[in-house]
Parts: sequence; C-alpha cells; structure tokens
Amino acid sequence: MSWDVLLIRLPHGTTSLTELPPGGPPPLGRRDELHARIRGAFPDVNLTDPSWGELGGDGWSMELNMGDKDQVDTLMLHLRGGGDDAVSAVLRLAGALDCHAYDTSTDDLIRPDGPNGWRAFQAYRDGIRGVPGASAADTGRLPG
Repeated sequence: MSWDVLLIRLPHGTTSLTELPPGGPPPLGRRDELHARIRGAFPDVNLTDPSWGELGGDGWSMELNMGDKDQVDTLMLHLRGGGDDAVSAVLRLAGALDCHAYDTSTDDLIRPDGPNGWRAFQAYRDGIRGVPGASAADTGRLPG
C-alpha cells in the first residue's frame, strides 16, 4: 500500500487538473533529462532501472514510475513508511522537474504551505494494520 503522488506539468496559472488543456498536460521531458535533474536533486537516487527509480529518506521510501517511453509525460510516485520529510522530498523533486505534485488521495495539488494526504494515508494504513486479518501489504480493501 502506498501514498501515490502524480508529478505533472501544468500550464502557468493552472490550479487544478480539471483545467488541463485539450490533449493533456505538456510533457515533463526526455527520460535522460529527467534522470539528470533527479540526480541533481537527489544524488543517491537509484535509477538502475531507467523506468522505475528508487529513493529513500528517514523512515520512508519512494518509487518513481516513469514508464518505458523516452518522452515522459507524467511521473507517478509511490511513497511508503512515515516521517515528516517525505512531503519535502516530493516538493523538491517537483521543483527539480519544474512541475506540480498532485495528491491522488485528496484530488488536489500539494503546496508547501497547504494540507496534503501524507498523514491521512499513514493513519489509514495503520488503521488497516489494526484490523484482524489485514497485513502491512494490504492493498486498501477493508475486510468484511
């Protein structure tokens, strides 16, 4: 189970995914360019698999799903664990790629001074773990 965040480039002034232009968002860029930017922000990132990177911090881990095409339109982040600096890492990555971070759990953009779903995800995940028959690998389905 992960907290999923979509990195997406939005036209200037756009505040919601409902305002996307016809044809979708502008691409983030070529994969090799993104790799260079990500390494610039996070030198310890593992990009051994060019389409699926891994990054870790104090108590959290993040998978970076770029897909297998050379041109990357969006990047999906899958975060696990806990810790307060995970959201900072998401925003730092979004800044390095000149894009926005979209919280799929709250259906809103993540802003440095605004709410996000990281803590709610952790509370939900921990609650599932407390349900008889559930495990840490539970996909989010509640028993019953």
